[in-house]
This record gives sequence, C-alpha cells and structure tokens, in this order.
Amino acid sequence: MFIATYVLLVIILVPLLIVHSINNGFTKSDQSTLIGGGFVLLAVPISIWQITQHIVHYTKPSLQKHIIRILWMVPIYALNAWIGLEFPEQSIYMDALRECYEAYVIYNFMKYLFNYLNDGQDLEALLETKPQVNHIFPLCCLTPWEMGSEFVHNCKHGILQYTLIRPLTTVISIICDLCGVYGESDFSPNVAFPYIIAINNLSQFVAMYCLVLFYRANRAELKPMKPIGKFLCIKAVVFFSFFQGVIINILVYCGVISTIFDISDNDKIKIISSKLQDFLICIEMFLAAIAHHYSFSYKPYISPLAPTNSCLGSFLAMWDVSDVKRDISEHLGVVGSSFSRRWRGKSMYHMARGYDESSRLNEPTASSAPNISVESVEPTVEVRTSVYGSLENTMTTGSLTSETEPLIRNDSDPNV
Repeated sequence: MFIATYVLLVIILVPLLIVHSINNGFTKSDQSTLIGGGFVLLAVPISIWQITQHIVHYTKPSLQKHIIRILWMVPIYALNAWIGLEFPEQSIYMDALRECYEAYVIYNFMKYLFNYLNDGQDLEALLETKPQVNHIFPLCCLTPWEMGSEFVHNCKHGILQYTLIRPLTTVISIICDLCGVYGESDFSPNVAFPYIIAINNLSQFVAMYCLVLFYRANRAELKPMKPIGKFLCIKAVVFFSFFQGVIINILVYCGVISTIFDISDNDKIKIISSKLQDFLICIEMFLAAIAHHYSFSYKPYISPLAPTNSCLGSFLAMWDVSDVKRDISEHLGVVGSSFSRRWRGKSMYHMARGYDESSRLNEPTASSAPNISVESVEPTVEVRTSVYGSLENTMTTGSLTSETEPLIRNDSDPNV
C-alpha cells in the first residue's frame, strides 16, 4: 500500500512540477527545485522502507525505538529542505522544525548507546573497573571525571543540555525575527543572530565532546554493534548541516555570495543563501539515507523465535515520548539542584544506580522516573560511653547485633 501510494504521488506530482517550471520560464530557481526534489524522491522511500522493516521486526523495543526515531531524520530533513526551496521567504520557520529535530536525534542516539550498554549489565559498575579516561583536546587540562556514576552523569547531561538548548534558541530566533531584531546572516553585535549561533555552537561542541568521551570509555563493549558508522551518520547529518549553514552565512556577510550571483539586494541575497543551504541538504539526505540503510539495518533484529508483535502497536510505541519528558525533567532538576548546591554549598546529588530505559521497559510496572535525592541524608547517630571508657557510635536506625553489643552489660547504667 505504501509503495502504491508513493508511486501514485510521484506520477501526479512530478509532471505538475515540470509543467509549472516550463510555464515559469524554467529559471535557475525551478531547476534547483526539480533537482533537489529528485534527490528527495530517492531518499524518502529508502528511509521509509527501513522504518517499516524495523516496525515489522520490532523485537528489541529498547533499541529499535530510538533507531526508528533517528531514521525519521532523513524524511523530515529532506521534505523540510525541499519545501524551503519552494518557499524561501519562510525559511526560518522551516529551519525551526529541522533544528528541533536535530536535538531530538542527538538525544535518541545517546539513549540508544545507554540502553545497549545497560542491557544485562550495570554500566556504572562496569566503568568503575576500567582505567581512568582522561579528557581529550582541547579540554585535556580539566580534572578527569571519576569512572562510574560521575562519568555517566556528566556524559548524559552534557548531551541532554543540547536537547534543551537547541529548541530554546530556535524559539528565541523566531521571536527575534518577528520583532525584527534577528538579523539572519548579519554578524553585527546589535542583532541576535551572532549570539544565537555562538550559543548553538558551544552547546553542540559540548554534546559532541561528551559523545566522543563516552565512546572512548566504552569502545570494547560497543564494538559488536559497529558504532563508528552510526556515529559518523549522526555527526555528518546533524553537525555538518549546522556548520554548513554557518559557513554560508559567513560567505553572505563577507560579500562572497553577492559577488558570485551579482546581486546587491540584501533580501535577495538571504533568499539565495537559504535556498543554497536547502538544496545541499536535499542532496545530502539521499547520501544519508543510503548510509542509514547500512548503519541502522533491521536485519540484526530479525528473530524467527521472537513473538509476533502488532505492527500498529509497534508504530504507536515509536511515538511514545514519555522517556523524553522524563529525561528532560531530570535534566532540569539536575541543573536546578546544581545551582542550589553552589548557592548553599551542598554536596553532589545521588541517583539510584542501574536505572535506564531498558530495565524500565522490562519491569512489570514501570515507574515514571528514578528517585533523585538532592541532599544526602545522614543517619542519626547516638554517641554513648562504653564500659571501656571510649565513645561508641551506634546507628539508631538499625538493631543491635552481636558485633555492636558491648561485651559487658551494666543494667544499673541506662546509658550502656
């Protein structure tokens, strides 16, 4: 049904676009739209086929759920970029969806790695047995994160911050554009554009750095799932598209684009730069679809012995974003408690070890979130004098055992 619908759409849409281009004089704008649309028509079915096969062979929900979300990146990026070619004046709103999904893809790749490593083992306990992983350039001068809970915590929340900051800066960009102070492709200090770019750049760097550091610490355990190809797919699509846009904006600001196209109108220059970015993304998504086909293949999840699942149930499970809500809430709590600790001079918060989505999915009744305690609570200690004249500390919360009871009891002294 999907193939028939797609073929019917192509048969109807392509001739209409060609006729429209011919009537419009077949300008360069029409040529770029047709060429970009051709790559989109090739990229979308490859990704949709992969997504469909993962839904049919949905045998590992804790992993495939995030793979499917990553695979949706190609259709969303490709269609978004092609619509941007048709309506370049509304590019900032088209880019907003793509930028928000960038953060979503990074989050899902992180969860995919965490769930893979936490499947049948305690990741934090495993890291405690490993040699210390030091920071890499350019942060090699920083104190290494202690292997175990601290390392996992810093890597996780270093990636999660991008999931929160990128949509936030996107909303701010739209508001600034509506107020006329955004100044796209303008690096002047009196507009919001350079500050938004700087914040996004720093946030992406932190997320990428934490991903690389996390991979270095778990290289041996991740080797069976061939992480290099998956990592490069995420890096190439998400981060390369961002820096590609930054480079195009720099070329606009330096006057290179206006010189090449011999245009002096600033509005037309911005439209050309936006269409150039979208045109390149249309081509890149075809290449990304092929790379995803091999890197995130459904074949390892085919199991004749696995119980038959409902395709509709698997499809609906893909849209369950309760894990996103839970992790974002946890991240906000961590950020808030971090500021609170610095203000009051408190110690680090503690989280119960071993909590991950993989274990949550296997529980009979899944809880909504792990228990987080901002401040460690010290047990009440009763100090009393022993018969030997020394001080003996006894937990009031526990019962006395043969190891904690004094060797000689003095019933006349109530303190003994």
